Parts: sequence; structure tokens; C-alpha cells
Amino acid sequence: MLLKRALFVISVGCLLMFSACKNEKKSIKQTEVSFKKEGELTIYKATDSTTVTLDIEIADTEFDRETGLMYRSSMKNSQGMLFVFDNEQPRFFYMKNTQMPLDLIYVSADKKIVNFQKNAKPFDESSLPSNQPAQYVLEVNAGLADTWNLHLGDSLGF
Repeated sequence: MLLKRALFVISVGCLLMFSACKNEKKSIKQTEVSFKKEGELTIYKATDSTTVTLDIEIADTEFDRETGLMYRSSMKNSQGMLFVFDNEQPRFFYMKNTQMPLDLIYVSADKKIVNFQKNAKPFDESSLPSNQPAQYVLEVNAGLADTWNLHLGDSLGF
């Protein structure tokens, strides 16, 4: 009888201990990724002589291209990320783990704008295709492509 009672007390104690551990939540804090200027980019308007100049961070490695602007909460309107690929082909982007809305500007090998994906929604994993072959993709804050009145055929220099 004493043995049964001891086993019961031990069992209840273990159950309470495991349930207390189960409810314990661990908080993992995401480190903020900050902008690192790696160059400057100028957008040249095809219709007139106006230009837009940006500080850019360059994503030219597989890891940098896969990560992009993920895990960042903001970016200045004078900044952008330029994705550089080895060849020109149709591109597909998505907004997984991207906290801010963006305009994606698809650019051909000869540095002409070939398409846009405007106002890409944060955390949306839907495909954002270039619909034309592109070798570069410029990501800027949502709304800037319209603010700057960009058009297909405008060009980039970097």
C-alpha cells in the first residue's frame, strides 16, 4: 500500500513538472538587419532628363538574393536593394518574411525597366513574376515607382 501511494505521488509530481515545462514559452528576439550602403544607383527617365538617385545594397550571392529584405521593418525612400543575377531570364520573387510593402522593378541585361510589381504585400508568398526576361531587380518602398513616375524603358545606371 505504501509503495502504491509513493508511486502515485511520484507520478503526479512528474506530471505537474512536465506540464509546467510545456507552458513555459521561450521568446526568440529577431535581430534587426540594418541597411548597408554598397553603391549608388541612378534611374534615368526616358521621356525627359530627370533622374532619381538611390543608395543601394547589393544582393549578388545566392544567400543575399534568397534573403533580400526579409526581417527588416523599414527602409528609407532614398534606399533600395539591387538584386544582381548572372544571366537574363524570367524572374519570380515573393514576400515571405518581408515586413514592409515594396515595389519590385524588373530590369533587363541592358539596364532598361521591363516590368513592375507594385505594392507587393508583406508576408505574401504569392509569385511576383517579371513577365519579361530580367537580369536585375530593384526593390524600393511601395509607391515610389508611381511617385517617381517610372515607365517601361526607363534605364538604370550603377
